[in-house]
Amino acid sequence: MSASPTSPADPLRSLREAVSDRVRTTVDELGGSFQDIGPEVADLFDVAGTMLPGGKRLRASFAAAGWFALGGPDDLRRAPEIVLAGSGLELFQLAALVHDDLIDGSLTRRGLPAAHRQFSALHDERAMLDTGEHFGAAGAVLLGDLLLVAAAGELQHALDRLPESARTAGRQIVQRMMAEVTVGQYLDIYAQSAPWSADPALDLDRARRVIRSKSARYSVEHPLTLGAAMAGAAATELEAASRIGLPLGEAFQLRDDVLGVFGDPDVTGKPAGDDLREGKRTVLVTLAMTRADAAGVDLLRAALGNADLDAGTVAQVRELLTGTGALASVEELIGERTETALAAIDAAGYAEPARDRLRTLARAAISRSF
Repeated sequence: MSASPTSPADPLRSLREAVSDRVRTTVDELGGSFQDIGPEVADLFDVAGTMLPGGKRLRASFAAAGWFALGGPDDLRRAPEIVLAGSGLELFQLAALVHDDLIDGSLTRRGLPAAHRQFSALHDERAMLDTGEHFGAAGAVLLGDLLLVAAAGELQHALDRLPESARTAGRQIVQRMMAEVTVGQYLDIYAQSAPWSADPALDLDRARRVIRSKSARYSVEHPLTLGAAMAGAAATELEAASRIGLPLGEAFQLRDDVLGVFGDPDVTGKPAGDDLREGKRTVLVTLAMTRADAAGVDLLRAALGNADLDAGTVAQVRELLTGTGALASVEELIGERTETALAAIDAAGYAEPARDRLRTLARAAISRSF
């Protein structure tokens, strides 16, 4: 495992650097172990390599925050397990992103072509048979699966270093996280394909359930509780971590939904309005649908899922989201969920400086300033 500072002023920053090194090492070593199969398979690891930089290591950071809060050591020489866990969480996210981009037809990821588009481009450059679209989709499925295997290996290595009780608790969290993201992804594609309900409350409820199952828990709650479990948290302490992680994860995803329509492409790494092109029925869009007049409803229905959506129509949708008060309501909800999480941090009784680190990380995650 790559070396990193042992007594940093900011242990979360040191952790993120160590995790980034470990993720790169894991992908490189995995690629090297299959060189004997032939040069063709190097494409998998080359495409994976393009996705490694640029991530904020959010999930690794929350796992470390849970670890520190429950007394895990700051000295990374004494805590290789939390670096391994962070690496596993980040590789799991990459796997989910590769599959998610394919499912949604996303064109870019972190400012670069999405994995399926990179494979499609390779197909076309080499004048291969069949179609680039099919080859790209197949390559992305296989790359996502490969990254999932790598993630599971890293997480298993982390848990194997722990006492039995912590190992068991950690394994339960990991298994729940991996299964829930898959189930939540299905709920998401179902929501995008289902007819709009005559009762707007049903669509809004489904949008909120997508947030919890697909993103909020695996982005914040599960990493935070995993780190706490690895440090030996009791059941009541895991419940306290969940009370922090779930509302914070919901606020994080609601902010992501706002950025998916209003965000700066130079910051988000994705074209403006990409969530609209992908047909995402977020809480933001669903709220606007419940409040818009007939013309506004027609505009939203025409925009959602339109891969050729132009900048002018994106601007019209933005005006509608603002004019109906949907944007203000989501911002209010973000603030409420954030305050609930911060209050839960205070109630958990964590010692300093772990408590302050977690509060700082929570605010940074919502503001995207880390």
